[in-house]
Order: sequence, then structure tokens, then C-alpha cells
Amino acid sequence: MRREYEVDRPADVEDRLADLKKVKQLVHTGPDPAATRRQHDKGKLTARERIELLLDKDSFSEVEPLRRHRASGFGLEDRRPYTDGVITGWGTVYGRTVFVYAHDFRIFGGALGEAHAQKIHKIMDMAIAAGAPLVSLNDGAGARIQEGVVALAGYGGIFRRNTQASGVIPQISVMLGPCAGGAAYSPALTDFVFMVRETAQMFITGPDVVAAVTGEQVSQNALGGADVHGEVSGVAHFVHDDERTCLEDVRFLLSMLPLNNRDTPPAEATDDPADRLCERLVDLVPADGARPYDVRHVIEELSDHGHYLEVHESWATNVVVALSRLDGQVVGFVANQPQVLAGVLDIRASEKAARFVQFCDAFNIPLVTLLDVPGFLPGVDQEHGGIIRHGAKLLYAYCNATVPRISLVLRKAYGGAYIVMDSCSVGADLSYAWPSNEIAVMGAEGAAKVIFRRQIAAADDPDATYTELVQQYKEELMHPYYAAERGLIDDVIDPAQTRTVLIRGLRMLHSKHAELPARKHGNPPQ
Repeated sequence: MRREYEVDRPADVEDRLADLKKVKQLVHTGPDPAATRRQHDKGKLTARERIELLLDKDSFSEVEPLRRHRASGFGLEDRRPYTDGVITGWGTVYGRTVFVYAHDFRIFGGALGEAHAQKIHKIMDMAIAAGAPLVSLNDGAGARIQEGVVALAGYGGIFRRNTQASGVIPQISVMLGPCAGGAAYSPALTDFVFMVRETAQMFITGPDVVAAVTGEQVSQNALGGADVHGEVSGVAHFVHDDERTCLEDVRFLLSMLPLNNRDTPPAEATDDPADRLCERLVDLVPADGARPYDVRHVIEELSDHGHYLEVHESWATNVVVALSRLDGQVVGFVANQPQVLAGVLDIRASEKAARFVQFCDAFNIPLVTLLDVPGFLPGVDQEHGGIIRHGAKLLYAYCNATVPRISLVLRKAYGGAYIVMDSCSVGADLSYAWPSNEIAVMGAEGAAKVIFRRQIAAADDPDATYTELVQQYKEELMHPYYAAERGLIDDVIDPAQTRTVLIRGLRMLHSKHAELPARKHGNPPQ
């Protein structure tokens, strides 16, 4: 009996070539034209359309397009479509090799079975062996229930390879549809997660299970939509309104990343002069430490032609992390954001910055840290939430980083937050400050209350005495050159010359070589 998805098998060569053409056509169009229409009706592209947008034109080479499952039962023996619901292969992005796998929701809803998983395992192994980035285009319904435990084992193989590839090749997950249950752990193990609004959702337990267990009624998007993960959970690094702009940004991100951990980020010729003066910086950053400003404007002014790619734009917004270029060379910026919570460090900001520092260090991207931080956020919630442990993640990340590191104090830098934000004492290669800097244990107002508490209380005019002592503390311990006089910063610089100073420092550090003590791996705070 001739089953679905079968074609007749002729004997002679010409007929065989014609047969191959029919089979390849079936592979490319999919077994059900109605499924393609349903995908488009949802505002979603097909897996092959997505790959075409991601990769350079005509560069895709597919691996195992004729693979089919061997499962039986529950009607599976009569449904054996080519590709088994996942398209795997490699191509180029701006001429550089990139591996990709894309779930095809038209086939079994993109659900993972044994053959499906083996295809993904193979392309992941190839990416690791070739030393090239891996991009997953996720649009699947989870494990293929009809295949039972072998589908779950397939996820285990993916997770293991995600972990083996971590810090070896860049891994990017693009969420273009549902991702539920254990399947959500693979994106969480990768370096960057992109999500598209309305069509993409990620959660461990869906709305029905949540309602059954807790009684809470919630929609899929409210539980695990793109904005939730972009603003609340921090799972998504980038959120987009549509697939095309999302995949354009994936290409842009790849253009700034090295192929692997032994490679350097791709340099790009620029006509933005290295010695360009940044006179706008004087106006962008108010001298008054209590006045807010948007540090992203500082990054824009320093970057080549003002271009940069912000990561986690809507999560933990009191710190900004971004990839940019200085003199054509890729750098990672970490900056306090005085516009939000005065730029303090808290649990989320510490985690966000720590992960970014670790990524940059893993892939040879120099770090530039811009400090304007009044300290760690005080409060019972922060202390009980483990601010000590989470703040230590950022400290660990900087102390462990061997890439070139330059720090710059824009205004205030107080207490432990100053130390944590890549001070010279934790290994910054170069430390600079603007003339408006205030580097101290704490603000003068708080310090005066601690040091001169009794003197103020005993004064005839406590307020006047307090004001006088605050000024005294500032003059003795918080003037702009106090840290420079003690070798804690390398120089106090004119803000207008910041771009030139940073580029000169990075050029000098380009050949930096540093080694960590021999060990299997560290045990960072969790």
C-alpha cells in the first residue's frame, strides 16, 4: 500500500533524476499547502522563509533534508514527511559562516521527535567543530508526545550541547512561536534570546496548568509573551514587532561577534576620526550629581557614527549594556543609568551587567565601563532577595575577565558599587575620570553624619555645623584629584577628549595577554 508522502521509484537514471526533483520539491514546499496558508494567516513566516531572511542570498546548504522518522503507533507510520519538522544547515551572514536550525510548524507543529532531535544534535556538533555561530529559529510545540520518552531524551542532548558550546561559539535563540515546558531551557542556555511580540511565548507550565494548580487565570502572552520576558523576567534580550526586523537585528548582532572564542570580533573600516572631539559630553552630563541624564547619549557620542546595539533595553534599566564600535573595533559598554533609580545597582542590574561582562570576556570583546553610581539600592527586599550574592556575580565577572578593560568615572562613584564597577583594584587595565568625579566611600552628606555625629549634636547651631563639615569632607576627601593622587585612577581627562583617550588605550591593549590560575572552572556566586 502506497502511503502518504511517498513517490513512485523509477529504475533508469533520467527517471531517477526526475524523481529526485519531485522529492526535493516536496521537501521545499512541505506536504500540505494548507499548512503554509495557516502559518501565513497567523502573521508568521515559514521556516524556509525565515532562513532566507537570516542568511545571505543563495548561501544556505541544507543537511539531511530527506530525513524521516521511524516511529510507529498513533498513526505515525502513515505520516512520515521529509525533514521531520526541522530544517538544518549552514550558510553565511555578511560572508561569514553561520549554522542554523529552524522548526517547521507546518509539520507536527514543529514538535521534537527522535529523528528531529538527531538532526539538531548533528548541526550543533558541526557548529562546534567548525567553530561558527549557531542560530536556532524556534517555533515548536514541544516534545512529540506520540514518541514518548525518546523525545525527552532528544532535549537532553540539545541541552548538553548548548552547555558544551557555551563560551566556545556564539549561540542565538530566536523565538518565533510557542516554546513550552522543557524546550524553554535551550534558549535559556544560549547567549542571546530574540522574541517577536504576539506570536512568541515561552513558559515552563502553560496557562491551563497554572489555572489548575493555582487558580490564576492568565493568557499565554501575559504569562510568557515577548514583553513579559523583555521587561519583567529578563529572559529575552531583544523584543521586536515582526519577524523581518527581528531577523535583521540578528544579522546585525552576528556582524559584531567573532566566529568563536579563538577568533577576534570583525573589525570594520570607519571614517569617524579616532581623534574626534566629543564636546557635547560637557552638556550631556550635568555637573550636579543629583541631576539625571540619559547615559545612552554618552555611548552614542563616543561610538563610531553614534551606532550601538543595546542589550536588554527594557529590563533592569538602571544599567545599560551595549555592543558598539570605537575606531572600527567592537567593544562592550557597561554604564550606570542615572535616569533610572539614580543609576544605583540592584539585584537585576547586577545580574544583567554580570552576564554581559562574561559574554564579552568569553568572546574577546574589550570592555568600557562608564561609572556614575551612588551605591547599591538599600531596602529589605534587596537584602532578603540576596543583593550580596547577586552583586557578587558582577564582581566575579569583572575580576575573572581577561579582555582589555577600561573604566571611566563620569561623576560620582560611591562605596562598594564603585569597586564592583571595574575599579582598578579589581583589575581594570586603565582607569580614568572626568573633572566632575566624586570617588568616595559614600556621599559627603552621609559621611559627615557618621564621622561628626557627636560634634554636630553638641553644636549651638547643628545645621550650620553640619553644612560646614560636609564642605570640609568634600574638600579633603572628595575633590576630583584625590583618587588620582593615590594612583587609583590613571588620569583626569577632558570629557571632550574621551573618545580619543579610549581608542588610544584600546589600541595599546589590543595585544593584551592574561592568564587565569589553572583550574577546572571557578565556582561563581549563584
